[in-house]
Amino acid sequence: MTQTFIVTGTDTGIGKTVFAAALAGALGAHYWKPIQSGLEDGSDSESIAALSGLPGANILPEAYRLVTPCSPHRAAEIDGVTIDPARLALPQVDGPLVVEGAGGALVPVTREILYADMFARWGKPVVLVARTALGTINHSLLSIEALRARGVPIHGIAFVGDPVEDSEATIAAIGKVKRLGRLPMLPERTPAALAAAFAAAFDLADFA
Repeated sequence: MTQTFIVTGTDTGIGKTVFAAALAGALGAHYWKPIQSGLEDGSDSESIAALSGLPGANILPEAYRLVTPCSPHRAAEIDGVTIDPARLALPQVDGPLVVEGAGGALVPVTREILYADMFARWGKPVVLVARTALGTINHSLLSIEALRARGVPIHGIAFVGDPVEDSEATIAAIGKVKRLGRLPMLPERTPAALAAAFAAAFDLADFA
């Protein structure tokens, strides 16, 4: 398996799935969401299929699909499901693989295991997705410290939102991480628009 990237965020609802769609589409990768919590508004896998331009076969089925829209550990309890970490081993695919976590790096998978713990088990490079709005310096640096404390390799940080040059540069400098680029807020989310925005803001060589 080559070119595996784990996409996590500093919080929920910050554009992590949109970035994952852009990255997966640019790499022609397979995409995997290990645990989907909340199905009422559709799944992240469905969003990836709509935004990435990838063929359906590249969207891998989730290990767990939970109805309740909250942290996986609690959603599983409410749904009467027991999450077995052994089922969360990375899938074997031909070519690149993009794996998306849920919410932030310290979201609980179970009562004993956090997503960051799973990232450490997988040992693959993580892309941290952060918003550019107020509060992002604190959230980003805390996430970076939490990942490093577990020995998780950090590939870099990707921002989503309007440009805030000082905040983006400050996080990269203090956190000692590579600033990969920034996706702007798109007036329309189509595969073509997202692909163009990613190509303009990111260097695909950084993901080689």
